[in-house]
This record gives sequence, C-alpha cells and structure tokens, in this order.
Amino acid sequence: MSARVVPEGSRQRRRPTKQGAVLSERLIVDTALRLVAQHGAEALSVRRLGAALGADPSALYRYFRNTDALLLAIADELIGRAQEGWEATGDWRADLRAMGLRIHRSYLAQPQAALLAAHRTTGRPHETRAVEKILGILRDGGFPDPLAVRVYHAFVDQALAFAAQDAAAAALPEAAGEADTEVWGEVYGRLPAETHPHIAATYPLLAADMQGSGYPFALELMLTALEALHPDTGGGAEKGHTKRK
Repeated sequence: MSARVVPEGSRQRRRPTKQGAVLSERLIVDTALRLVAQHGAEALSVRRLGAALGADPSALYRYFRNTDALLLAIADELIGRAQEGWEATGDWRADLRAMGLRIHRSYLAQPQAALLAAHRTTGRPHETRAVEKILGILRDGGFPDPLAVRVYHAFVDQALAFAAQDAAAAALPEAAGEADTEVWGEVYGRLPAETHPHIAATYPLLAADMQGSGYPFALELMLTALEALHPDTGGGAEKGHTKRK
C-alpha cells in the first residue's frame, strides 16, 4: 500500500463488494484477522485482502494508507476485544487481575496476529481507552501518580510479554509444538539426580506446570508486590506522596 488515504467522511464505499457487503474499516480489519490466523504475516497484502473481500485492492487505500496502518488497526482491535464487557468493581487488585487476564486471553485467541501486534503502540481509540482505564484503576485505588505510572508500565509490559510468548508457542506448527512438549519427558524426565538433583526432585511438578502459561501466577506475584507498595500499607518508595481523593 502507498501513503494515500481518503478523509474519514469520504471513506464509505457505496457499492457492495462481490460478496454483497459494504466495505468498511471494521470489515477490512475482521477479514485481515481471519487471513492472518490462516496464513500469518504474509496475509497482510493488498492482493490477498482485496481477493478475500471481493473488492478492488485499490479500494483499501480509502481506509488505510499502508499495511502498517492496517496492522495498527489490528493491534487496536485486539486491545478492544480485551475490554468488551469489562466493568470496574472498585477493588483495584480484582480489576487489575481481570484486565490483565483479558489482555492475555485476547491475544491468545489470535496468536498469529499477536506475534505481529503485541509490541506495537497504536494511539488508536481502543488503546487510549485501555490506558485510561488502567491508570484509573490505579489512581482511584489510591496509588500516587508517580507510582501509578510505573505500575502501569510494568503491568502492561508483563501482560503483553507473556501474551507474545504464549502466542508464539500457540502459533507453532503442530509437529513443532508436540516436539517441544516431548522434550520434557524425553530429556528432563531422564536427567539423573547425580547431575541434576533439583530437576530430578521436582520433575513431575515441573513437567506438569510447564504445560500451561506462567502468566496467571506471574500476575499474582505482581499484585502481591503492589499490595506491599500501596501507601495504605506504609510500604514503597512513593509513600510520601499524597493519595488521589
């Protein structure tokens, strides 16, 4: 795609595509997500998208100036899906937990797209709403602004890092995924206690735990650390700051 985009008010395509749908930004993003799930990054081409939409590829320029702009829209859609149906409870720990698990789950539902998008900053509506919500959880929960910002940074990076790692594992070809799983039995399960006493002692627990994501427990560790840093507990380097009323 080239850098040529039509102003927002002039984007509507009046004539339906060959599939009978009216072209829209949402339709393009949904179609791109479907294609990326099937074919990976190579699906993000004007030719593939045009064919899937039943539209002239040049029509996509009316909505996205290039494929990177489309990728940012895909990233923003994943962030938006994480927020669907979420409502604050007023309990900062419960709300952060729910938001983190929602982010992780949204990316894992689209692992190929997560590999392309988890590290991007979109500046689009879903992302800005998510930043506002998470900062609101922290500030309304009594965290002073300097600490709230640092916690926001660590919280989001943790969720996205685990999402990207777990998405990479989920996106592996089936044979490669099975081979990785077999390593725990074929290699780690056979290591002798004489040379690897700690692995040998914990192997059944280790092999079982490594089959799932480490994110839920890592998230709980972060939340527990935040309890200790919260001004109400008298902990943390920021305790001299005034809480938000």
